[in-house]
Parts: sequence; C-alpha cells; structure tokens
Amino acid sequence: MSLTQSDVAHVICASGLLLIAAHLVGYLFVRARQPRVVGEIAGGLILGPTVLGAAIPGLQHSLFPTSGVTATVLGALYQFGIIFLMFATGSTLRTLFRSTERRVAVSISGAGIVIPFAAGLAAFHLFQLGYLHGTANSSGSLSLVFATAIAVASIPVISRIMLDLGIANTPFARIVLSAAVIEDIVLYAVLAIAVGLAGGNVGSFGVARWLHIAPASLSGSCYYAGVTVVILVSALTGGRRIAKVCRSTVLSPVAYLVVLLLAVTMLCLTLSITPVFGGLAAGTMVSELEDDETEKARSAIAQVGAAFFIPLYFAIVGIQLNLVRNFNPFFFAAFLAFACIAKGYSVYVGARLAGEAPTTSRNLAVALNARGGPGIVLASVALSARIIDGRLYAYIVLLSVVTSSFAGAWLGRVLRIGAPLRTVSVVETASQSALPQSP
Repeated sequence: MSLTQSDVAHVICASGLLLIAAHLVGYLFVRARQPRVVGEIAGGLILGPTVLGAAIPGLQHSLFPTSGVTATVLGALYQFGIIFLMFATGSTLRTLFRSTERRVAVSISGAGIVIPFAAGLAAFHLFQLGYLHGTANSSGSLSLVFATAIAVASIPVISRIMLDLGIANTPFARIVLSAAVIEDIVLYAVLAIAVGLAGGNVGSFGVARWLHIAPASLSGSCYYAGVTVVILVSALTGGRRIAKVCRSTVLSPVAYLVVLLLAVTMLCLTLSITPVFGGLAAGTMVSELEDDETEKARSAIAQVGAAFFIPLYFAIVGIQLNLVRNFNPFFFAAFLAFACIAKGYSVYVGARLAGEAPTTSRNLAVALNARGGPGIVLASVALSARIIDGRLYAYIVLLSVVTSSFAGAWLGRVLRIGAPLRTVSVVETASQSALPQSP
C-alpha cells in the first residue's frame, strides 16, 4: 500500500500535534507536582472530542479522523505505545525485598486482590451493570474487566512517583512495588481470560484458532489463563538465562533488545494472547542483565519510548475519551468512591494483619490505590477487544488518573511535613528484640 504525500503530511501533522500536546501538558503537570502520565492524557483530551471537538468539531474530525490512513497509522503507534509501556514496566521487576518486607508484600497483595476483586464482581451483579458491554456482548468478560479495574495497581506510576520523591530505595517503596508486581501478574492473567472469553484473540491467526478453542468455554478459560501465567512466570524465573543466550548472538545491544521485544510479542500473538504481555515478558527477561552494554541499550530504548511511543499512546487514550457524550458524573463519583474504598480498605487490612502501624497502613493503601498505566492498559485492551463500551472506558481511565494524582499528592505531602512513610513494624520490632544484645 503506497501513501500519497497528502497522507504522509496528515499522519505527521496528527502525530506531531499529539506529541506536542502530550509533552507540553505533561510538563505543566510535573511542575504542578502531578504524574506526567496524567498530563499526557490531558493533552490528548484537549485535542479530542471533549474539548476541541466540542468547540470546533469539523477541525477536530479532519485532524483526527476515525477511519482512513491516519487512523490506521495512529492505531499502530498506539499498539507500539502499549508494548513499550509494558516493556518499561517489566524492566522494573528487579526489585528484591527482604524477608520481613516479603511477608508484608504477600499479605497486602493477597488482601489487595481478593477483597476488591470479589467486591467488584458483587457490585457488577448487584447493580446490573451489564449494559456497559461492548459489541462482543460478553457478560462474563465484562464482569471480569470491571472487577479487575477495582483491584488493579500501577507499577509504572508508583515507581515514577517514588523516583520523583527520592524514596525508590526505601523499604516502603520495595513493599509497594513488590505487592504491585504480585497483584498485576495475577490480574493480567484474569485480563487474558476476559479477552479470550470475548473472542478478542480468536481471529484468523493463532493457536486458539488453529485448535478450534471456543472462547466462551471452560477449555478456553484454562488455555488463556494457563498460557499467560506460564509466559509471565517463565520470564520471571528463566528469562534471564534465555536473554543471556540471545545477548551473546548479536553485536548490537539495542538491536538485541528490540528483536527480543518483537519476538516475544510475536510469540504471544501466535499463542493467541494479547500482545501487551509480550512487552511485559520481554522487559522482565532482560531486567536482571547487569552488564554495562545492556544497561545502556535498555536506557536508550526507554528514552525512545518515553520521548515518542509512550506519550503518544497516552495522548491517543485522551483523544478516545468523550466526556461530553460518554460521561455521567454521578455514576463516576459512585464508581470512584467504591473503587477507592474497596482497594484502600483491603490493602489497609492486609498491612495491619502483617503487623504494620496504622499510619504506615494508610500510606500503603493510598500508594497501591494508584491504578495508573495498568488501569489504562486494562481499559484500552478491553475496548479493543470490544468487551466494554465508551462509557466504561472513560470511567476506568479517569479512575486511573484521579487515583494516581491523589497518591502522588498524598505521599508528597507526608514527606513535606516530615512524617515517615513507614515506621518499624511490630514483626520487625519483635525480631530485633529477640536478637542477643551486645554487653
């Protein structure tokens, strides 16, 4: 397919405007001590139907049409943005935590998954929210996505907040990130089941298609969950060895990382798993390679992603939001309150059961209530798989934005007033008192 000069000019203009808006508004949000990702989405929101479309609908539609060459190219860049975001997320899974921190992280993640997920399923059926379905018309998939939106936590946004606040290497940050890792692995497996049940992975390509695996079936659920867990666990446990072998066969570390990223993503597509898991698995595989060349290559790819693909992805997320037509403020207020209470309370309970102090438990609850990138990826994947409609897409994205902003503001305020984010837990105090005292 050949592109005319007009097509190329249109694509460059549209992507350039999105990139400028994402970086400019993102910078302003950082200056206001808010997560950059929120500003990048806001930049797209300004250029989308919510602001520009409401003021000058003809101009907005001509700049960002919903079909044609420009829409196709932006759709491809959008997919690359998700993959790069998940690669960056996977590369943060190097955090190792100590025995006392492990106990807290496991307790928090256990409560932080089970309680809000169960609450989300109960609310979905109690309030009969099936009308928010997309054209796939899969009630089972919709209920799983809704419950996952209540339970999900954000590794990228939390880690970025920790870095900005200068607390990335503290026990508090290690507990939060470790719990988020455990939660997201489980919930991404649930997302794979939801997409599979909706038939989102079963087209003219992939193992599920070749084996005639029915999406809405027990065998389909087992297949999608099993394959996703195997991929992610293999990347966590044996990925380093595989990556080392691949690393020794190429001359360019950057080329090695890019090829590995594309290869693992292609493997996921071949297995009928949504490609976002390819980015996550590839990032995880190379996360513990510590040689200087690989670290430089990882940094180079991260810079390209942060400069182009990822902000463009979040800007396109903002463009897809239509808060004029697809937004009920009363429903969103109730959705936000329910999600925050369910998630925050569950993390607080998990922290208290692990022996953490009440103030520490509150800080952990606020930090893990930030849904950020994973929440937005959840909404994006569910919308692409036609599981949800534009209304629920907008609610989940805004939920991710508001909770991320609040987490950054809360933790920043705690540090500014000089209060500790985490005090020594009851378990650590007891273990320290049991040690023999020097004379």
